[in-house]
Amino acid sequence: MSAAGPLLLAEHITAGYGRIDILHDVGLAVRPGEIVSVIGPNGAGKSTTFKTIVGFLRPRTGRVVFNGEDITGLRTDLVLRRGLAYVPQGRIVFPQMTVRENLEMGGFIERDGARLAAALERVFTLFPVLHERRRQKAGTMSGGEQQMVAMGRALMTEPKLILLDEPSLGLSPKFVTLIFDKLVQMKSTGYTLMLVEQNATRALAIADRAYVLELGKNRFEGPGRDLLVDPEVKRLYLGG
Repeated sequence: MSAAGPLLLAEHITAGYGRIDILHDVGLAVRPGEIVSVIGPNGAGKSTTFKTIVGFLRPRTGRVVFNGEDITGLRTDLVLRRGLAYVPQGRIVFPQMTVRENLEMGGFIERDGARLAAALERVFTLFPVLHERRRQKAGTMSGGEQQMVAMGRALMTEPKLILLDEPSLGLSPKFVTLIFDKLVQMKSTGYTLMLVEQNATRALAIADRAYVLELGKNRFEGPGRDLLVDPEVKRLYLGG
């Protein structure tokens, strides 16, 4: 696969739950080194798109290609082993485990102790507060700190692409700013990111490219900063 080709390509995806289709012919692509944001109103199908990509849902039509390999409908654990990390919404941590134990759970597929230690070091460099709190039980941390644990855990497998579903949901303004700063920092250290985000203005501001979904269909796409100033996008989705 050429460096210019997409790392992730989802084409003509129609998918849903039971007999109800939520997505209708959706297409998305992510190139190496990009931040790609997916925005749209509630019920647009943003989270369903991510669930289809990582294998929780099998699409009725279309295909998902990751790193040159067709992964359509592949079991989620096999998708993750191929280097696609997923941070679901809701800051899911193991509350009775320490921060360090939570992070080590993220590296469960890594058998090499030296590589696991190197992964931990990378996470602690990106999130110094997690190093300071490494012995603290994750369940006693604030929402923003738990979100950092969830993001750090996803980095433990050296992922080629990280999907983040609503990383700023329910966080205080201070932590919203911090999380978006960390996403930019992750990109600058070489990670490729795709996020679904209710905070559309922030998501577009950091995105190389973005997609707007509406009622399970592609509505707009383009460079994040172009969509941020697009009058139609502003009127419909940014409260402008």
